Amino acid sequence: MPSRDPINWMWAEACQLLNQAERLQRQFFRLDYPRGARVAWQPPVDVFEDEREFVVVVALPGVSPGNAEAKIDGRTLLIRAMRRVSLQDRLCSIERLEIPHGYFERRLVLPQIRLELDSQQWSDGCLVLTIRKIR
Repeated sequence: MPSRDPINWMWAEACQLLNQAERLQRQFFRLDYPRGARVAWQPPVDVFEDEREFVVVVALPGVSPGNAEAKIDGRTLLIRAMRRVSLQDRLCSIERLEIPHGYFERRLVLPQIRLELDSQQWSDGCLVLTIRKIR
């Protein structure tokens, strides 16, 4: 039977919400081990489609535009880059490190139609890819 003490109830609710937030963070920034020895992380993506194209928005905080590569290989969109730890050149201790860093690859399976990577733009820490459908 649950406690009727409001302080205990609020504390239990707060702990449950924190656990849920941590699960969501792990879901969006999964750590994986690719075929090689390097540790990789997978950034979250949003994918939009209309009759002419797909738009893929990849959240890449702290990744320099020149360090990211995106290409279509068969039916797979491959996005990869390296995110360096910010302030790595300063002598300081790390108190908290939640934003993933290091090498990453993200692969998205595309539909079986002819596609062409049309443009790559950076907007607010996101790589925005436009993939044109070829008719």
